[in-house]
Amino acid sequence: MRRGALLVAALLAGCAGPQDYLETGGRAARELAGIGWPVLLALALVTVVTWVVIFWVAYRRRGSFDEHAPAQAGGGQRWILIGGVAIPVAVLSIMFIATLGTLSSFPMAHAAMSEPDIRIIGHQWWFDVEYVPGGSICGDDPAQLGRNPASLPEGERASLTVRSPSEVHIPVGVPVEIELVTRDVIHSFWVPKLHGKVDLIPGMKNRVRVQADRPGVYEGECAEFCGVQHAHMRLMVVAHSPDEYVKWLRHQREDAASAVPTTQVQAGRRVFERGACVLCHTIRGTDAHGLVGPELTHVGLRQRIAGGTLPNTTANLEAWVTDAQSLKPGTQMPSLRQFSGTELRDLVAYLQSLR
Repeated sequence: MRRGALLVAALLAGCAGPQDYLETGGRAARELAGIGWPVLLALALVTVVTWVVIFWVAYRRRGSFDEHAPAQAGGGQRWILIGGVAIPVAVLSIMFIATLGTLSSFPMAHAAMSEPDIRIIGHQWWFDVEYVPGGSICGDDPAQLGRNPASLPEGERASLTVRSPSEVHIPVGVPVEIELVTRDVIHSFWVPKLHGKVDLIPGMKNRVRVQADRPGVYEGECAEFCGVQHAHMRLMVVAHSPDEYVKWLRHQREDAASAVPTTQVQAGRRVFERGACVLCHTIRGTDAHGLVGPELTHVGLRQRIAGGTLPNTTANLEAWVTDAQSLKPGTQMPSLRQFSGTELRDLVAYLQSLR
C-alpha cells in the first residue's frame, strides 16, 4: 500500500512544472488547455480500455495456437468494424472539429499592424528580443516625437530600440504582437503557459499574440531541434504591471552607466574595450557596437546568461567569459583564456555594474 502511494505521488509530481501547459497564464493558453484536457482524458480512457482488453484476452484464451477453431460468422468482423473503424473515426472527427474551433479563436491576420510590438530573432543558440519603436507597448507617442516612430531616421530609431536577449518583458493585461524571424536554422518560440509553439522559419516572418493575465515569470524555450545546443536555448517572459513596465522600458533606453564606478569597474571597462569583446557586443554609450552576440548595455540586471541557461552569478559569468565552449560547446562565444586573474575579476565587476 505504501509503495503504491509513493508511485502515485511520483507520477503526479511529473504533471507539474514550469512547462505545464495546463496551468495557464493567458487567454491563448487557456484556449489550448481547453482542448488539451478532453484530449488528455480521451487518451487516458483509450489506454485503460486497451489494457483491459489485452488482459481479458490473455485471461480467457483457451487451447493452443496449433488448434484451428472455426471462426464465428459475422460476430468478429462486426466488432472489428465498430472498435477498429467506427469508434476511432468518431473520436478523431470530434477532436478535429474541436481543434478547428480553437484555431479559429486566434487572430490569424495582422495586416492592419505595420509594425509588431516585439521582434524575436532566433540564433544558434539564443533568442534576441527587440522592442520595435512605434509598437503599442513601446510608449512612443507620435505627438511627442513629432512624427511616426516608424518614419524616423535610422539613428533616431536606433536610440529608441531596446534589446533584452533571452528575456521578453511585457505589460500585464495587454495583447502583445510578436514577430518571429531567424538568422540561421528553424527555431521555435514556445512559452506553454502563454501560447502554443510557433516556428521561426528562414526567409519567413511569423506572428504570435501573447497576453499575460498576472505579473510573474513564464518560462519558454526553443521547441524545434536546431543543433547540438538545442536543449540550452531558453528564454523567459517577464510580465510587469503597466507602470513597472514603463519604468523598465525607459531605463533600458538609457546608456550604460555603472551603478558604482569604482576603480575596479573602470579597470574592467578598459579590459572590455581593449579586448575582442567590442567586436561582438554592443554597450550603449561606449565604443562597443558589435552585432554578433547579445547586447550587454544592462547585462547586470538580467537574470540569466548563456542563452538563458545559466543564472547571472559572478561564478557563472567568469566561467562563461573564460571557457564558454566547455559550458556550451559549439556556441559562437569563444573561450577567452588570455585574461589574467585580475583582469577577469575587473571585467566581470564591470559587466555586473551595468544595471
